[in-house]
Amino acid sequence: MMDLGRLRALHAVAVHGSVGGAAAALGFTPSAVSQQIAKLERETRTVLLEKQGRGVVLTDAARELATTAQAVLGLVEQAEVRLEEQRGQAVGRLLVAAFPSGARGLMPGALAELRRRCPELDVRLLESDPYPAAELVARGEVDLALVQDWPAVPLPVQEGLARLDLGTDPVDLLLPDGDDLAALDAVPVARLRGQRWISVPPGNICHDWLVRTLREAGEEPDVRYQVGEFETQIALVAAGLGMGLVPRLGRGPLPAGVVARPVASQPSRRVFALWRAQASRRPAITEALAAMRECWSRLPGKPAGSGVSWRSR
Repeated sequence: MMDLGRLRALHAVAVHGSVGGAAAALGFTPSAVSQQIAKLERETRTVLLEKQGRGVVLTDAARELATTAQAVLGLVEQAEVRLEEQRGQAVGRLLVAAFPSGARGLMPGALAELRRRCPELDVRLLESDPYPAAELVARGEVDLALVQDWPAVPLPVQEGLARLDLGTDPVDLLLPDGDDLAALDAVPVARLRGQRWISVPPGNICHDWLVRTLREAGEEPDVRYQVGEFETQIALVAAGLGMGLVPRLGRGPLPAGVVARPVASQPSRRVFALWRAQASRRPAITEALAAMRECWSRLPGKPAGSGVSWRSR
């Protein structure tokens, strides 16, 4: 009989495309994942991974087995949910994905509250941008995801996922304090044309929103610097290299030489949680959502409104 943990390791490699990616998602070392795959190869007497350059690829047999593993893991999840419901306690493992500034600005408090509420729950955190995080939830690789999107750039939500809206996160224009726009109380969108921009790289939902916003203002944006972390963006602004539109969640005190000004259109992103609808009654999910909602309500300057909505795509 094939070991469930080894099937989970193979499925994670298939989903993430590498042993390293699977290890990060599962909370193991790459060596541990490789050992699991090697044991599964011996169990099945089948070659599952082949070397390709510096990495590995799945064989045809491995892809077929990974598809079966996904179905098996889905059945196991359903059984675990039913058992948790019967016990009424949040136990087992809960893997949560969160976008970077949400992982910094909301999740420390939410995870601490969840540990206080459910000391027997094994909670793991994986930092992930919204696009892949939503896919990971849909595929069953993570249990819950904190994500964000923009009214003009909505995040695709697959059928079978449930959603809890936490609120909106305002965005400010960050610029050097010597810039002419720093003297304004609110910056009109038209004044954003002709600027040098600092932004996250393409493929990130925040980059997509910036490009779309400036195109609607009549300009193809001049993104000079593409960096993943907002802290690095702020450091580049402090050096006088450009300006950026940076949300408030997870943003620390601004360094000397950088000022924040609201944009007249008051842009904001929407922050919400996603999970598989079939797990909605799982105590670990309900407790985690309650902790996230409570911590969100305590954040300064955040709207208090939130609610659960179901969405099928």
